[in-house]
Amino acid sequence: MPHARNGADDFILNRRDFLLRTGMGFGALGFTALLGAEESRAGESSFLNPLAPKTPHFAPRAKRVVHIFLNGGCSHIDTFDPKPALEKHAGKMLPGEHLKTERPTGSAFPSPFKFEPRGRSGIEVSELFPKIAECVDDMCFIRSMRADVPNHEPSLMLMNTGDARFVRPCVGSWVTYGLGSESQNLP
Repeated sequence: MPHARNGADDFILNRRDFLLRTGMGFGALGFTALLGAEESRAGESSFLNPLAPKTPHFAPRAKRVVHIFLNGGCSHIDTFDPKPALEKHAGKMLPGEHLKTERPTGSAFPSPFKFEPRGRSGIEVSELFPKIAECVDDMCFIRSMRADVPNHEPSLMLMNTGDARFVRPCVGSWVTYGLGSESQNLP
């Protein structure tokens, strides 16, 4: 005996039927969004893009921001942040009362690379980056970062947002807010 159907059964779909019925719909939605983006570039549109470049609150000195952050990359001591005091403490055990780490800390180890003042600014750059050192006057170096947290992960949050909790916008959000974005899909 066939099962009696009620109207609610028409809306219950298995995965395959759902994809068959809506697959073209999703593609059409994406295509419509692309057409809308072309239309807004071609002429007037009532659509306001929150990521569109906007007039800043003050005259900017930069047109673009390239934020280079290499988690797990070269040590700052070997690249753009010389620590001359490490030379005089090389091979000596570090005083323990000032170190907040989970495990015993070894001796001080200075950078094996030479640093040299470069450009008009005289910023010291490691011998590892001779080409980057040529444009040092066009770069901004932040050497004032410090954290009371010995672990890298909480320190990453502090560096990117200014807070150990995820309650503030990150550097990329502020750059997008200040300069806007040329891409609707990527900040």
